Amino acid sequence: MNPRERVTAALRRKQPDKTPKYAEFTPLVGKALRERTGVEDLPAYFQIESRSVLYPFYRTAGKGELKEYYSEEMFRQGNQGASFDEWGVLHLPGSLYHFTKMVHPLESVESVEGVQTYPFPLPASTSQKEDLKKMVDELHRQELFVMGFAVQIFEPAWYLRGMENFLVDMIQNPRYAEALLDAVTRVGCTMARDFADAGVDLLVTGDDVAMQQSMILSPNVWRSWLKPRLAQVIRAARAVNPEIFLYYHSDGKVDPIIPELIEVGVEVLNPVQPECLDPAKVKRKWGDVLSFWGTMGTQTTFPFGSPEEVRQTVRQRVEEVGKGGGLVLAPTHVIEPDVPLENIIAFFEEVNS
Repeated sequence: MNPRERVTAALRRKQPDKTPKYAEFTPLVGKALRERTGVEDLPAYFQIESRSVLYPFYRTAGKGELKEYYSEEMFRQGNQGASFDEWGVLHLPGSLYHFTKMVHPLESVESVEGVQTYPFPLPASTSQKEDLKKMVDELHRQELFVMGFAVQIFEPAWYLRGMENFLVDMIQNPRYAEALLDAVTRVGCTMARDFADAGVDLLVTGDDVAMQQSMILSPNVWRSWLKPRLAQVIRAARAVNPEIFLYYHSDGKVDPIIPELIEVGVEVLNPVQPECLDPAKVKRKWGDVLSFWGTMGTQTTFPFGSPEEVRQTVRQRVEEVGKGGGLVLAPTHVIEPDVPLENIIAFFEEVNS
């Protein structure tokens, strides 16, 4: 099988020639691996079958449009190594590695009208969409599986408003929360349609809605606020390409909502965090309708296991979760600098053997 065929077979819950794998690296880890291996193209070196493409927004808000949402002090810090993301959220340099401190532009905006006039990112132009399709076509010519990354709903909303404020809004100011979620969902639906039209094999959706032992949002709150909007995004993608795979990401103990994720059309669950969910049990319970992307713990096995323990876990996951298809083996998070390089290399050597 070529790489694209291997991932496609696995996600269709058919047995591939070998279990496909995926991983992303933080900047320091990527640098260390390039120095260790002597190669620049780490995905090719490690035989990773998938590549992701980002959405080419036509325009995102600049400093002029965002000035009214930030104090002068924040703007001064914005000229000292900070940056704005596509939503207009200011990211200040953090104290550790690649982490940042977010400053929320809608934190002090209390009206629905204020949400409606906020400068949300504008969708890709015709020429940008054509370029996106060319990029996907080129990756397909290389026989790679392509992911459109990533459509979120809850996370952009609280990035803009602030987590505590937004959770309170859903209870005490529902018109505000509805306006903000609807605006984010409209952007998400456009991204979904454009990714599907560009020919990506899989659309990455999801939000971190769970913690280690429970959900951040109760299932009822998720069901009321996020489930119907996720369904909108999935319908938007499937209206363009009914065959596109739909992937949902949430760290943590997300099993209370898995049946409803399936109900709205999710086919691939990520990351199946083994510190919170038993991957073998999840496979037994939902493996007839779901495939799984992840299952290798980045809180346990990767940073604290030996290379041989990493290899043993790979073999266990392939047997318990990958048998009969349905698994793309991957770390449950981007690999952080606390992971020994020997463990990363052991992971790829074992899964590629």
